[in-house]
Amino acid sequence: PTMAHSKALLVLENFIGGKFVPCSSYIDSYNPSTGDVYCRVPDSGKEEVEAAVKAAKDAFPVWSSKSPLERSQILNKLADLIEHDLEAFAQAESKDQGKTITFARTVDIPRAVHNFRFFATSILHHVTECTEMPTMGCVHYTSRAPVGVAGLISPWNLPLYLLTWKIAPAIACGNTVVAKPSEMTSVTAWMMCKLLEKAGVPPGVVNVVFGTGPKAGEALVCHPDVPLLSFTGSTLTAQRITEKSAPHCKRLSLELGGKNPAIIFDDADLSQCIPTTVRSSFANQGEICLCTSRIFVQRGIYSEFLKRFVAEAKKWKTGNPSDPTTDVGALISKEHLEKVRNYVKKAQAEGARVLCGEGVDPLALPPGNQKGYFMLPTVIAEVKDESCCMQEEIFGPVTCVVAFDTEEEVIRRANGVKYGLAATVWSGNVGRVHRVAHRLQSGLVWTNCWLVRDLNLPFGGMKASGIGREGARDSYEFFTEVKTITIKH
Repeated sequence: PTMAHSKALLVLENFIGGKFVPCSSYIDSYNPSTGDVYCRVPDSGKEEVEAAVKAAKDAFPVWSSKSPLERSQILNKLADLIEHDLEAFAQAESKDQGKTITFARTVDIPRAVHNFRFFATSILHHVTECTEMPTMGCVHYTSRAPVGVAGLISPWNLPLYLLTWKIAPAIACGNTVVAKPSEMTSVTAWMMCKLLEKAGVPPGVVNVVFGTGPKAGEALVCHPDVPLLSFTGSTLTAQRITEKSAPHCKRLSLELGGKNPAIIFDDADLSQCIPTTVRSSFANQGEICLCTSRIFVQRGIYSEFLKRFVAEAKKWKTGNPSDPTTDVGALISKEHLEKVRNYVKKAQAEGARVLCGEGVDPLALPPGNQKGYFMLPTVIAEVKDESCCMQEEIFGPVTCVVAFDTEEEVIRRANGVKYGLAATVWSGNVGRVHRVAHRLQSGLVWTNCWLVRDLNLPFGGMKASGIGREGARDSYEFFTEVKTITIKH
């Protein structure tokens, strides 16, 4: 870009040791709804990560010796400050990520605020264990201490929401952090950095280094002074993180993809099931690891379900994300849109039927959004279980609907993928609901609802969907080191 052009662009800076630090090179970040470059993001590497880790190490002794109550008050203050700027954060998230302003306002930013409030509270309520051995004259008890510098790598689909879901428990437990958001969606993390000092977060407790996975991410993963890593993203990247961190024996928490089934029995309440399943398929453009992408419908209601589901999906409005009436915004990038479209083409080539959306219905976009990365909610029927569309995470507004006959068969088919993150079951039969929930290989099972979350409870997946869980107790256990102490009296 010319100098005149680059002046108008937003230029982000790394946040290290409580200060914004310029970087020697930058990468372009696009506005997905227009296809234009709108921001420059630092292209950080080893040097920047080194500085951030040093700042975090230096801040650790003071921060880790604060009482949980002191840390709690600071987390609450930060939550208040983000909430005060909710509209500005929502606008920025929508522009940077392509999601609708409505989704950013009602889901992303409120949840980021809640993440800080939740861990500010939960940190005050943990207890340690104690056992007695009267015959030996001994008492044993446990104590928990923060681990050190936590490396946090978050994805582009729910940028501030998932970054704060890591930062909040990490610092609540007394660790200091070096975070690397996705280079495609860095703006809200940078905005949050501006509020840290005002919230009372000491310099060096939260450091944010912007850049790509192969450069900045790898430097963080390989750094010998970062004993624990929390990552949310693709299974492929997680394999690389596991390999690179193995020589250092790092502690890992990995939240990866999903190929989540919805199982709809013939006694399901379709008036509830259909709108919720449309939402679980297409919310946030289908760019949520918990989205439904395989819908198994019992044969007796299959054709009725399909007809009503497609009619409902067609009502979802795709277009300018800043229009509050839009339901589906832009996908994250040109490359990602291409990838998602290719799945639909493959399904068609295999003989599946595309019932609505991509390549079937015309996509009418407002004048300013013609070059944006948009795609209509797409429903595919008659896909074979072994098709890549039924096996791989598409991560876009695409869902596959197939018929099944028996409970036994649908459990086998639902479990027949490498992932195991979330599942939904729709049925009015309480015995069946429990039976099926127990047999699904899935870290989360929702029945007759979707995405109802209690942050107290474990969140995470089985199989290729990840390692470890996050939640009040699980995050506390991950971000602290436990010690057993025995006293003979």
